[in-house]
Amino acid sequence: YGTGQLIKAALDQGCRKMIIGIGGSATNDGGAGMVQALGVKLLDREGKEIGFGGGELKKINRINISNLDNRLSETEVLIASDVSNPLCGPKGAARIYGPQKGATPEIIEELDKSLAHFAEIIKRDLNKDVKDMPGAGAAGGLGAGLMAFLDAELKPGIEIMIEIVKLEQAIKDADLVITGEGKIDSQTIYGKAPIGVAKIAKKYNIPVIAVAAIVGDDADIVHKYGINTLISVTEKPMRLDESLPNKVLLIKNSIKQSMMAIKTGKELKNHL
Repeated sequence: YGTGQLIKAALDQGCRKMIIGIGGSATNDGGAGMVQALGVKLLDREGKEIGFGGGELKKINRINISNLDNRLSETEVLIASDVSNPLCGPKGAARIYGPQKGATPEIIEELDKSLAHFAEIIKRDLNKDVKDMPGAGAAGGLGAGLMAFLDAELKPGIEIMIEIVKLEQAIKDADLVITGEGKIDSQTIYGKAPIGVAKIAKKYNIPVIAVAAIVGDDADIVHKYGINTLISVTEKPMRLDESLPNKVLLIKNSIKQSMMAIKTGKELKNHL
């Protein structure tokens, strides 16, 4: 709902081109709350508006967009997202991101079915099929809501940043590329920044080191996408409140150790 309020505030300020970065949400409602804030009525069989939250989506019988803020028709909306997950299914919003938000297996199943139902009603009433669109599952399905109701164009956030900072020009003549994020695991391959960086490096056969606060047990899959080496910045078990104040030193130390390992490798090669 808050995202819809922010969009409305931007419209009030005269904004007619928006880049909306999505991800890391605490919701799983397919963007329903956002469109409710913008005037859309999601109605049940009795013609009453449904409540808030992903669990309410299964009650939707009809979508009424007659009160949708008409300023949106003259507004260009670009979605910056770092994931390519569809709305539903094994790689969908509920199954991939639900556990992070505390959902039990039973709740995940309910949310997935609710999102699928929402997609069916959107297809019927708005003539837009968002269920399997790449990125529709981002931010608990907010990607789907933005594309369905605001005609938004979804573009990987890393692609937007690559264009803005002219990353390819900076990388192409490098000997080594260092990238990273807070946690690297199997989800990283779904369009997140380190993979976007690694793809460019791979294009020029440049090795890539990825640094993270946490390296997940399933992180090895990123090696197939151009990342050569993974390094955790924490050398010992450490609580978050211990690591955050020392994050700069931890990152510096991990990079230093990486460089020392590379130096050792070169010295060994010279002795062979």
